Amino acid sequence: MTAGARGWGLSRPWPVTLTDEPSGVVLRPLRRRDGIEWSALRERNAAWLDEWEATSPTGPGPAPTFGEYVRLLTAQARAGTALPFAVELEGELVGQLTVSGITYGSLRGAALGYWIGEHVAGRGVIPTAVAMSVDYMFTVLGLHRVEVNIRPENRPSLRVVEKLGLRDEGLRERYLHIRGDWRDHRTFAITADEVPDGLLARLRSRDV
Repeated sequence: MTAGARGWGLSRPWPVTLTDEPSGVVLRPLRRRDGIEWSALRERNAAWLDEWEATSPTGPGPAPTFGEYVRLLTAQARAGTALPFAVELEGELVGQLTVSGITYGSLRGAALGYWIGEHVAGRGVIPTAVAMSVDYMFTVLGLHRVEVNIRPENRPSLRVVEKLGLRDEGLRERYLHIRGDWRDHRTFAITADEVPDGLLARLRSRDV
């Protein structure tokens, strides 16, 4: 895996572009000019994605524009609390991976979420993207722990963490508000000491 000019080992960890040449997967900053392509991708995959989308327990409010959404995520990234990546496969925008809640101090952890278009699901794009981002967090940001929270019914997402060998830490009851109710999630996590050679290397070894 390689990174762009503002990447590995530098004092400013964002913006950064991560590239895995064997798979053609690229993680790059989400940009306002992605709006048309991003919105079209979301619209085509509404039935595939809507069941897992977080909602507000107080009811729907005014939706931000895509530009407002990107500005918010970019501000969080510059503050060091988030990494909002667009996921590309061979130059096509196919999804999004967002690291949130980056915390230092005695925790040094973060949470990770993702979505991808159904037309490329099952091709190893998201497992590769997750591994790339986790390796970046452990190697460059110096984090210790990353977690992913998944609804027990979300079988495609469960297959991602299974492929990566993330540790199942159990059920969080009524953890997140989705589609009008508080939904249980399972928490999967990994710490830096579990993958001294990197999570991408582990994924590749498990694929052999």
